[in-house]
Amino acid sequence: MHRLTAPIYLLLALTGCSPGEPAAVEQPLEPAFVGSESCGGCHTTEFEQWQGSHHELAMQEASRASMLGDFSGPAFSGQAIEHSGTQISMYSRDDRFFYGERTPEGEQREFEITHTFGVYPLQQYLVSAPGGRKQALQVAWDARPEADGGQRWYHLYPDEYIGPDDPLHWSGRYFNWNFTCAECHSTNVRLGYDIATDSFDTSFDEISVGCEACHGPGSTHVAQADDAKFDERYGLSVRLGEAGKAAWVMDPESGIARRSLTGQSPQQPESCGRCHSRRTTIAEDYEHGKALADTHMPSLLEEQLYHADGRILDEVYVYGSFLQSKMYAAGVTCSDCHNPHSAKLHAGPEPNDTCAQCHLPAKFATAEHSERQVGDCVGCHMPATTYMGVDDRRDHSFRIPDAGESADHYGQLIAAGRAGGANARLIDGIGNASYPAIARATLLTLLEPVQDAAPADLVLEQLDDHDPLVRIAALRNLRRQPAELAMRSGSHLLRDPVRGVRTEAALTFLDYRDLLPAEDARAYAAAADEYRAALRLNASQPQPALQLAEFESRLGKSDAAERMYEHALRLDPRYALARHSYGLFLIRTNRHADALPELAQAAELDAQTERFAYVYGVALNSMGHGDRALDVLRQAYERFPDSFDIGWALATMLRDTGDAEAARQLALELQDAHPERENVDALLRSLSS
Repeated sequence: MHRLTAPIYLLLALTGCSPGEPAAVEQPLEPAFVGSESCGGCHTTEFEQWQGSHHELAMQEASRASMLGDFSGPAFSGQAIEHSGTQISMYSRDDRFFYGERTPEGEQREFEITHTFGVYPLQQYLVSAPGGRKQALQVAWDARPEADGGQRWYHLYPDEYIGPDDPLHWSGRYFNWNFTCAECHSTNVRLGYDIATDSFDTSFDEISVGCEACHGPGSTHVAQADDAKFDERYGLSVRLGEAGKAAWVMDPESGIARRSLTGQSPQQPESCGRCHSRRTTIAEDYEHGKALADTHMPSLLEEQLYHADGRILDEVYVYGSFLQSKMYAAGVTCSDCHNPHSAKLHAGPEPNDTCAQCHLPAKFATAEHSERQVGDCVGCHMPATTYMGVDDRRDHSFRIPDAGESADHYGQLIAAGRAGGANARLIDGIGNASYPAIARATLLTLLEPVQDAAPADLVLEQLDDHDPLVRIAALRNLRRQPAELAMRSGSHLLRDPVRGVRTEAALTFLDYRDLLPAEDARAYAAAADEYRAALRLNASQPQPALQLAEFESRLGKSDAAERMYEHALRLDPRYALARHSYGLFLIRTNRHADALPELAQAAELDAQTERFAYVYGVALNSMGHGDRALDVLRQAYERFPDSFDIGWALATMLRDTGDAEAARQLALELQDAHPERENVDALLRSLSS
């Protein structure tokens, strides 16, 4: 028998005492966070493992003890690095630490470092900025040994100039600690963003990722321990252990361990995924023990994030990979491999030893098993990608090398779906129960509008899938389908137990809310409030602010919509889509003169989006600026010669101005390029007559 153990998840280790029979104990209404020090008295082993771990050192106040980097150089000496002509120096003064810049023009700026961020293989640093912000610097300390190329300052974008106006500059929104980083580096973070002032009042209960970040607020547990009377949950909001203390039993024939108890226990991946995933926060009030999608919207296998076969591409962390794995399907959970307190592997520093716990080396560390380097399990099945210059992170899908090249792998279908025109293949994949849920969900988002009954029914079937990611994807797909399909089913998801599904349903049924069955219509307002709250939580970023403006506009709440349009444009005055959307909003509210400058700016800021030029040209013509409209559309048609909308608008305007020959020539081009368009034939007949 082979057994993997994780002692903290056993109840006796959790309580540090012999509780006997659980007693009924009255629970306080609101358990409070008490800090990791309160746990250390009873849980000494786990507390000692946690001390010095990446979790405990995830964020620290700047001090001689916490700063790993070399701050010994004089101020503005160029001691650290040069980047795009700017001399950057890192130095200290009176036990305070500073980041200094000297631009090519000789301008000098100094910022005091207030906190460290992380410890290995790199350490970043935070400085304060207006509006309660903290910003993460792009100069980091390589904490690896000198023999491995470490013990040096380096820039996260060494070959790229990023100016102060770029959102990717260290002072920009993508390096803002409050929104981007804080939740996963401290415990019980409250963002505290105020839309009216565009400022943060961010707080946390513990600067580290402490015990309660995973186990939930501990005041009730501590009170019950003091009284030596525990309820069945031991005063905790979530139990991260495996019920029944399931063991892993080695099968000598296959050489693979099998779980002694069947059934997937998803709690640990869902809990760890809160931070170890690419996701968007949709609720600030995190509830321990619930599905990740109840408070966060996990990313699917999107083109910018994953290779088509599901391998990691961008910095996506672990959750999305692990959900694809046979390990996850077999019941493997995070603490089977990782000690969650020390953040180290149970079997020691050699990763292959961890694999050997469940995969007999006598069968798998052999030349017969692999023609590649014998015994290098992780090299084949967990290839690493380097992020942030020095941080090698392993793919956790545990795939067979080159598995995605197989004709029956879902990666082939995702690749086809990304290219377009692959509905028949996507439908087969969506219905394939052997595919992981995250893959089937991704296939759903790629499915184009359907006309036949069978694929339409398949889409509707996914609305009741057991996995919330599939239900969310089915709702997204429903928004791409004909309206009559959306009216057939799915509105019951406004009452789904998972908040992420409800918020997705609020957007999906926005335009049909007055036509819903009575019970779903009553649920719509609550789901809409949750969707609105999710967007407000993220409204320090222009994209969610714009989404909220559009949502309020479609609800008929013009005042609220306008405030959010203006807020989005304050955050990013060069956000072309926001300019365009605001211009359309002004037209809908009969402020045509105010709309034209917004539409003009959108077309100027993003000359590669044909829709912006088309709408601006049509708006000019509608408001009596015919000559200018013709100029705009002529230039747009040169850029987008395949655009029917631009060509049609230009042809009809030419006809209306009396230039029948030019209109006829353009109509002939459209007829040749778009023979299915009957209105072009009608236009040519009218011009001929």
